[in-house]
Amino acid sequence: MRGRTPSHARLRRRFLRFVPVGRGMHVLEVGCGTGVIVRDIAAMVGARGRVVGVDRSRSVIAGARHLCRADPARPRMAFRVADGARLPFRGARFDVTLAVTVLLHVPDALAVVKEMARVTRPGGHVAVQDQDFGTVVCEHPDRVLTARILDGVVEHIYEEPFSGRRLPGLLCAAGLEDVRLLTDVFQDTTLTPYTEAFLARRAENAVRFGIVDAPTAQGWLDGFAAMLERGAFVVTMNYYGAVAAKRA
Repeated sequence: MRGRTPSHARLRRRFLRFVPVGRGMHVLEVGCGTGVIVRDIAAMVGARGRVVGVDRSRSVIAGARHLCRADPARPRMAFRVADGARLPFRGARFDVTLAVTVLLHVPDALAVVKEMARVTRPGGHVAVQDQDFGTVVCEHPDRVLTARILDGVVEHIYEEPFSGRRLPGLLCAAGLEDVRLLTDVFQDTTLTPYTEAFLARRAENAVRFGIVDAPTAQGWLDGFAAMLERGAFVVTMNYYGAVAAKRA
């Protein structure tokens, strides 16, 4: 659902231009999921380029292969099952290696970034992008409850919920240089299906983790519906993209 949301598509395009990804490049995406970004990149690298997506989940990789079958750029794409901390590629193989909304799920993000750097050619770029859940802003009648639910849930489901702000430091720690940072914002004032599902999952997890009971969670969701009716619904979240060069 996130991949089809127009605001997220704009975030992806801005980040890929920032890296930048260009024609003729060989690109690796770590944690590719169902291949949304792989398909974006395949359209950018042209006939002489190539993009490889890896993910730890066999079922996700099978889904990615299925979804790209009818894509005109299919010959430029490949998918493999692999762990980001142990990539099955020789060193210096790719012009660009990237991971998008991946490192916040990883217990040892530095190990993944170092492995990404290993398979990137000298002079090439390593690029990472993550949300930062410390920057979520929601307009809601009960701000204390909102903070309790949002902050409580992220501590249970992400290895590093504040990953976004730490990306430049990770790239430096991996021995990369010329680090650049792009700060972007996801914004919704209309309660799109993506945001509705995002808030519903937060409410469900708040109940599951014992943060609130079910009636309180439902009341919290109803509060967003009330804000929407009044024309006052706002949800925003910062995304941080960091790019660095491998020493030539």
